[in-house]
Amino acid sequence: MRVVFMGTPDFAVPTLARLSEDGHAIAAVYTRAPAKAGRGMALRPSPVHALADRLGLPVLTPSTLKDAEAAEAAETFARHRADVAVVVAYGMLLPQAILDSPRHGCLNLHGSLLPRWRGAAPIHRAVMAGDGMSGVGVMRMEAGLDTGPVALEARIPIRPGMTTGDLHDALMPAGADLMAQALRELDAGTLTFRPQAEDGVLYARKITNDEARIDWARDAAAVAAQINGLSPFPGAYFEVDLGKGAERVKVLRALPATGSGVAGTLLDADATVACGSGAVRILEVRRAGKGGSASGAEFLRGARVIAGARFG
Repeated sequence: MRVVFMGTPDFAVPTLARLSEDGHAIAAVYTRAPAKAGRGMALRPSPVHALADRLGLPVLTPSTLKDAEAAEAAETFARHRADVAVVVAYGMLLPQAILDSPRHGCLNLHGSLLPRWRGAAPIHRAVMAGDGMSGVGVMRMEAGLDTGPVALEARIPIRPGMTTGDLHDALMPAGADLMAQALRELDAGTLTFRPQAEDGVLYARKITNDEARIDWARDAAAVAAQINGLSPFPGAYFEVDLGKGAERVKVLRALPATGSGVAGTLLDADATVACGSGAVRILEVRRAGKGGSASGAEFLRGARVIAGARFG
């Protein structure tokens, strides 16, 4: 099929690679423009842009597809003569003229089991909410935010201690396989869609830094879900005095554990910390200004933190 691919981050890379491997004609790749990154703040292309360059595919990086540029963007898009557009975490809203342009419309790979977790951060929110199941779905895009009918889904269990990074990495290949299947069925005329349920809609609002400080007063399951859901980015954190005033420590993985005490109190050398109800065991941390991570117990030994310390 003749495909326009629209995507930006790592999450979209396996899908573009798979569609290219399957022999689809990629007429164009739309992605966000290169952004400054790294110590030298040099312009760095998006992961999708980098793959498209390696594959020799034409790349477009418009700053917007709407407002004053909408008509020109729609004309440029129409010239691709696409059978279908495949959209994976593109990061830009598509106007109706572009949604209507491909012969079979626009298919979106969304990182949740819709209608739960429509919106910007479905993977984070599923882990932070303590969901036991997540997945990816192929939906036909329409004007509403992730409201279109769903064709295919793949389900991925969220295991205890699983982080957003772990779930993200499990969903990427599953999503590539699912979109490849969707295009095969679309080409054969067998792809069917079902409307989303009206009940169970939740919106996955964008993650903000003010959510990152650990609230030890919550119950242990909620604290562990906050920690795992914000790992690896932006990273849930606490502050503790390590001899030179308060220092920020990011917690990258945790599990509910047995224990009780005043919320935020370190209970033992295994990095068990009391919560409002129950306790969590810190499995992995990263200190501010340090390159690598360490287990919770290794951090305590290295920083000489003993039971009774308070984490804020």
